[in-house]
Amino acid sequence: MTVDQIKAPVAKEMEEFEVKFKSSMKSTVPLLDKITRYIVKRKGKQLRPMFVFLCAKVCGEMNESTYRAASLIELLHTATLVHDDVVDDSNERRGFFSVNALWKNKIAVLVGDFLLSKGLLLSIDNNDFHLLGLVSNAVREMSEGELLQIEKARKLDIDETVYYEIIRKKTASLIASCCACGAASVSSDKQVVDRMLAFGEAVGMAFQIKDDLFDYGDGSNIGKPTGIDIKEKKMTLPLIYALNKASWLEKRRIISIVKNNNNDPKKVAGVIEFVIKSGGIQYAESRMNEYKEKALTILSAFEDSASRTSLEELVKYTTERKN
Repeated sequence: MTVDQIKAPVAKEMEEFEVKFKSSMKSTVPLLDKITRYIVKRKGKQLRPMFVFLCAKVCGEMNESTYRAASLIELLHTATLVHDDVVDDSNERRGFFSVNALWKNKIAVLVGDFLLSKGLLLSIDNNDFHLLGLVSNAVREMSEGELLQIEKARKLDIDETVYYEIIRKKTASLIASCCACGAASVSSDKQVVDRMLAFGEAVGMAFQIKDDLFDYGDGSNIGKPTGIDIKEKKMTLPLIYALNKASWLEKRRIISIVKNNNNDPKKVAGVIEFVIKSGGIQYAESRMNEYKEKALTILSAFEDSASRTSLEELVKYTTERKN
């Protein structure tokens, strides 16, 4: 199934959301309006709002607070992306210039703060405190996950347990909050919301492992060139597994390359080859599929519907995508 086919049960709602999301970013300051229009124009596949709407439809009848949940998540997520580009000194996002590349760091940080406050006020003005709680928790976890990863990149002492903790906080927490917010916008049943939270977390874990696997691809059909994670000293699952299987000497050699020669294309290619030969790719794929199956099992407890089928396809899409 393509993304458009998956979107079908909520296509009308997604169109309405576009309008509501744009208006949620409005400002009386012309510069801010210019920048937020630029941000809206270069949106990606919009998987997050799709998760919100599909989960809402699986759990009940969509309403205005469902739209607000999706807007809240997009506002807070966009704020973190704008700030991320400043932190990473990145000039590009999704093939477009980043906000900081066009308007410099100071303005980018202030725009991120503005979007964050817009999300908070959208919830407070409508008494959506339950939704605000779920999303604020995700933003806290995302910050913790990033900081944990930075801390570990210095020492390169990441084991599998720490890796899962990083990706759970960094990536899975946001997808989990999308699914939980969708459910919470249509149901006050805590069990239902918790089930959707667990579903989203499992999808998010699978999604990030898939993302990490792209670093070992052939570079021809994926969104990022290979070896980027190694250059950034990020210890991902394929490498962690390969190091665990290596001899003490081999382990020391590979860690030394990641630490000191991570900008040498030849040596980075050698690390990639070492990971592939050690079975790191197959191992990571098997763990990704475990999380995928966990997500599908949780979903199977909900009533069968077009929205549930689309959610199932969305889970498969996240693990089979080419970028």
